[in-house]
Amino acid sequence: MPFGAEVQKNANPRANGRVCAMAPVPDGDAVGVIDIGSNSGRVVVYLRDGAGMLRILATSRAALRLVSDVDNGNALGAAAMERALDALRDFDAIARGAGARRVFAVATAAMRDATNGAEFIARVRREVGIGIELIDGEREAVYGLRGGISGLPVESGLFFDVGGGSMQVSRFRARRLEKAWSFPLGSLRLSGAFLATDPPTRAEIRALRDHAREVLSAIGPQLLGSGEMLVGTGGTVRNLAKIDRRRRDEYPIARVHGYSLEHPRLLEVVNELAARKLRRRDEVPGLSGERGDSIVGGGLAIDVLATEVGAPEVLVSGQGVREGIVRSLFEPEAETVAAVREASLASLTSRFSGWDPRAARARASMAAAMGGALGIRADREVGEALGRAARVLDVGRSVDFFDRHGHAAHIVLATELLGFSHREIALTAAVLSAAAGEGDAGKGLAPLVRKEDRTAIEGAGVLLALADDIVERCPPGAPEAIEATASSGAFVVTVPALAGWRARKIGPRFERVLGMPLVVRAIAT
Repeated sequence: MPFGAEVQKNANPRANGRVCAMAPVPDGDAVGVIDIGSNSGRVVVYLRDGAGMLRILATSRAALRLVSDVDNGNALGAAAMERALDALRDFDAIARGAGARRVFAVATAAMRDATNGAEFIARVRREVGIGIELIDGEREAVYGLRGGISGLPVESGLFFDVGGGSMQVSRFRARRLEKAWSFPLGSLRLSGAFLATDPPTRAEIRALRDHAREVLSAIGPQLLGSGEMLVGTGGTVRNLAKIDRRRRDEYPIARVHGYSLEHPRLLEVVNELAARKLRRRDEVPGLSGERGDSIVGGGLAIDVLATEVGAPEVLVSGQGVREGIVRSLFEPEAETVAAVREASLASLTSRFSGWDPRAARARASMAAAMGGALGIRADREVGEALGRAARVLDVGRSVDFFDRHGHAAHIVLATELLGFSHREIALTAAVLSAAAGEGDAGKGLAPLVRKEDRTAIEGAGVLLALADDIVERCPPGAPEAIEATASSGAFVVTVPALAGWRARKIGPRFERVLGMPLVVRAIAT
């Protein structure tokens, strides 16, 4: 579905601000997106890099709380409009300061429901120079789904986006929208309508649940099938995920994008927040202070949805409408998971001058051949992690040659690698760390890396170290293909153009970890 409005500006934004038909955005142009939600507003300025990934140049957020006015009086009040105008002026300055050539602004549920929403949009255009497109619930769901699942390894299931005023629910298959619904089940709206007591009473909570269950019945039977996921985005579910993540000792990945929030743990967090007085909710680690009065209502609605569709967990997305809008400007169709993974790895490695594509390709090819001969690739997850680790190892070399494995592992954990699960990212970091030979086979990456993974990880680490040693001793342009066989009580690697070889520490280490002597044959051509 095309996005129908944009704002193009000259040096005087008040003199321009007209809404124009959308045109494709060239790579290398910065694009700003302003999202005026029911609870908050945000501006994000993106740049699409050469690999096709979106990089954030600038961002800011402001609490607007527009839906409170709309629910109380059907219209935006003077104070709410002034808050929004101040925020929009700031957003406009940020977008232009970051070099955005085009700025797209959208408004959602609260502005749709306000009797004076169109009047306020005209005022914004007149006073700030920003043209705002009021999108309906269906388009909000379309853009939310496109942005929300684009960076996650999911193919089919249900997607929801809980804002301050509404909840969008979408059924998707093969990463394509099948059907979308929009419900007045936003976190601020529900909390204001049902949770009058501080803390809320059991009767209030029960009434909210009953209401959410009745409203959601409109989607009919939508139980998740085999391999399907419930995916969620929005400030409410992200805050619930942050709280839960903080409770898991030393969880190795800080970001919540891709975090798996188990349903029982979600309910546990919601119940604890509901039992606290509002002033004490701010004490809960991971909760943003301004969400204290709305998160219980939104969390209860999410719990009802998860229960109704039979979801054992919620896969949390850090992206949504804004990313969906930007992605639709560049790609008319949703990208496949494989394409997102490839672009994400290419984007990461392109940022480091020490990354050598020839060495990365050769290292990955050799590691795959040796892993196949040894059966390392029989453990599919660790085998795939070995391939990724071989490819990205040199990003650590850009920081420090001698600790390249550790630096590469830290970068992988800290970088938003899209298209991969948290476990896949942690396994990649574990193989990189294991290649250093310091005895760490993912011990610090629980619960994503399990105790039973360690043997395979240690073996993969040895193969990565061996492949790196071989590549270092092959001249540029040499054939990358090798032969690897495990027979006659030894593991024999034949390299067509190896300039020279001596076993050093890798020989004894290989035999200790993998249980057979290592023989590397150099056949100069």
